[in-house]
Amino acid sequence: MTTTADDVWRLLAELTAAQQETERLIQEQAEQALESRQEISQIRQETEKMRQKTEEMRQETDRRMQETDRRMQETDRLIKEVNKQIGNLGGKWGRFVENMVAPACETLFISRGIPVHQVSQRVKKRLDHKTLEIDVLVSNENHVLVVEVKSSLGVDNVKELMHDLTEFRQFFPEYNQKQLYGAVAGIEIEEGADKYAYRQGLFVLTQSGENVNILNDEQFQPKAW
Repeated sequence: MTTTADDVWRLLAELTAAQQETERLIQEQAEQALESRQEISQIRQETEKMRQKTEEMRQETDRRMQETDRRMQETDRLIKEVNKQIGNLGGKWGRFVENMVAPACETLFISRGIPVHQVSQRVKKRLDHKTLEIDVLVSNENHVLVVEVKSSLGVDNVKELMHDLTEFRQFFPEYNQKQLYGAVAGIEIEEGADKYAYRQGLFVLTQSGENVNILNDEQFQPKAW
């Protein structure tokens, strides 16, 4: 087959068109690659900003946690200090109440047929690694009376005294031949504590002005323990 000049020019035209199309595609790919690189760079920049922001937030969180820990430690210290002060105040207040009740006991129980020969405060006895402490101990030839003294008297305090009364003779056998009575005393008496003590056969003492009085009526019969 003979190739004519027209065929040559036609082939050249096709080659030129193909080359132009190839160059166009290469240019598009290059532009797309450039855009991709720009997008990747932008993503990297945004990622770095987010990383820096996260690091700042982590550091701020750490700072706040450290500050919270410091405040909690300071709060714990203050609570311990306040509890210590309250404990010291409670001990001083309890001794103050005892010092009111003890002298009053010298005459209070005479009207109830219990003459008083001796009044002792803070009597303590140890037995088999156990300790029994009596706030006020009143005694005569035939009777011994244990007084539990509280600034604020509650039912639990009454129950504690009753438990102590059941163990009293083990700790103080020298009183075994005497009738044992119990009494509770308080400047403030929680609701129902006085009635509960009365029903258990205990004397109830409380402050009235500058004096200490027995709340039990004349019909009251104390329980001998």
